[in-house]
Amino acid sequence: MRVAIVGAGAVGRSIAGELLGNGHSVMLIEKNGAKVRARSVPGAEWVQADACEVTSLEEAQLATCDVVIAATGDDKANLVVSLLAKTEFAVNRVVARVKDPRNEWLYTEAWGVDVAVSTPRVLAALVEEAVTVGDVVRLMSFRKGAANLVEITLAEDTPWVGRPVRELTLPRETVLTAILRGDRVITPHADEPLEAGDELLFVTHGDVEDKLQQMFGGVDSR
Repeated sequence: MRVAIVGAGAVGRSIAGELLGNGHSVMLIEKNGAKVRARSVPGAEWVQADACEVTSLEEAQLATCDVVIAATGDDKANLVVSLLAKTEFAVNRVVARVKDPRNEWLYTEAWGVDVAVSTPRVLAALVEEAVTVGDVVRLMSFRKGAANLVEITLAEDTPWVGRPVRELTLPRETVLTAILRGDRVITPHADEPLEAGDELLFVTHGDVEDKLQQMFGGVDSR
């Protein structure tokens, strides 16, 4: 997969290193010449250019990329890059970094954003996931917010403990994707019994998260 990352700061370089390590092709686009340091990310293609200009993106052949990541420290720049990538170059997937959480509401399909990543929100979700039992914790949103990855940790007093997965009557547009049990990742087969402390990962729609909360918050839905 070919990925373009706009912004070669600490965030952009870290993402590039991870993607290169996973075998992907990475192009880093950076406006500030002082940040163009090829040795800091061996194996990446470097382009010094203003990614907010169409001509610069044409010269960088952005249309050949499968994914564009707008990772600068400027929300305005990230939104412009996202919009150009989607509307001018028809990039299949655009991921954008949210610098200021107050601007997160702007990161929508209207600006070409498929996935918005807000570091404060992600960190808060990870903290909640680690300490919250019996509550729905939203970890990530997909497809412009049309679907969410949520986690629920089963409390000891929930009526679902000891019952098999097949007995779960989930809300519409909800899929149980995995069960985390200790250091194990379990595929949720029909006969798999649920245990207290299990972390259930669901892909679901935001409109039915409250139903999941009711279902696993100690209320037996049968």
